[in-house]
Amino acid sequence: MPASPDDHSLAADLAEEAGRLLVELRARLAASDTPPAVLKAEGDRQAHELLVTRLRVARPDDAVLSEEGKDDPVRLGSPRTWIVDPLDGTREFSEVPRTDWAVHVALVENHRPIAGAVALPALGQVLSTGTPATLSSTPADPPRMIVSRSRPPAAATHVAERLGAELVEMGSAGAKTMAVIRGECEIYAHSGGQYEWDSCAPVAVAAAAGCHVSRIDGSELLYNQRDPYLPDLLVCRPELAASVLEALASFTE
Repeated sequence: MPASPDDHSLAADLAEEAGRLLVELRARLAASDTPPAVLKAEGDRQAHELLVTRLRVARPDDAVLSEEGKDDPVRLGSPRTWIVDPLDGTREFSEVPRTDWAVHVALVENHRPIAGAVALPALGQVLSTGTPATLSSTPADPPRMIVSRSRPPAAATHVAERLGAELVEMGSAGAKTMAVIRGECEIYAHSGGQYEWDSCAPVAVAAAAGCHVSRIDGSELLYNQRDPYLPDLLVCRPELAASVLEALASFTE
């Protein structure tokens, strides 16, 4: 069943509101020389409490899975589950003035995201399924492939070598995925381990914008599973999907 316009709007509004809270919190705590560990913890906690409280009021019959909350198995029997990452990229959030961190809010039905939003609060931007972005007309040549700045997955570097892609380093999963939509890169492939909240909202937004989204073996990304561990994904421009998947299929650890 498709999401209602209200679901799309709610996802975007909540992501934006949590993002504003985080921007204000970051500025206030950074001004008082708060240690990074405290900044991370407070960001996670306050954004989580805001999102869960708002969802409890706005969608009392829906289940919620949050990175910062206790996993309630009731979600497995719920027809609708919101999957949220209150602060994706806590490390980058704590490193003022980095901008590559995000807020993720997504709604899942029948294991598939049907609405979602990703806020990039430090950039003052929210991308959502309600008003899908439009990809640029042509990709860069050579393509740019986005990777983690600390631990680039071996599969990603393999693909980059096969395709002659340039590597671009960035922080959070949400920021990386939005970079494909925003035209800052063409490919994001991850194989280093993630959870559903890391990719659910970004995948919803990327798919709505016309990107290819899948597991790195080409299979469908499914959410609200008993085990929320979802270790890999591929987000890329559609015209590059076949060549990227072919390169990934030739990768061996």
